[in-house]
Amino acid sequence: QVQLIESGGGLVQAGGSLKVSCAASERTWNTYAMAWFREAPGKERKFVAAINRSGNSTLYSDSVKGRFTITRDNADNTMTLQMNDLNPEDTAVYYCAAGPLVVRLIGSYNSWGRGTQVTVSS
Repeated sequence: QVQLIESGGGLVQAGGSLKVSCAASERTWNTYAMAWFREAPGKERKFVAAINRSGNSTLYSDSVKGRFTITRDNADNTMTLQMNDLNPEDTAVYYCAAGPLVVRLIGSYNSWGRGTQVTVSS
């Protein structure tokens, strides 16, 4: 299990941009696929984006495709999610996750951060 810490959440107006980041404590974290999930109040945690171990392959949910970009920097043990053209529907707690495969299934990820709040006002 790798320790993950999210940061960069905050309040932004609709149409604006925000970047959230995830820092990992594990030196061998580049062996893991990484992903972002989000959870709105009263709703289940949903897949947002994922990136493979080397950072040359990505996966996005249909709701964020074209607006969000996931990247990773293995030298710094960090991963980021650049969120553009934000909508109120994007409001949620965003969680960083690590697992063996680049998939949308939440059960594939076995390490989680505590989350960072992203709020988009209309």
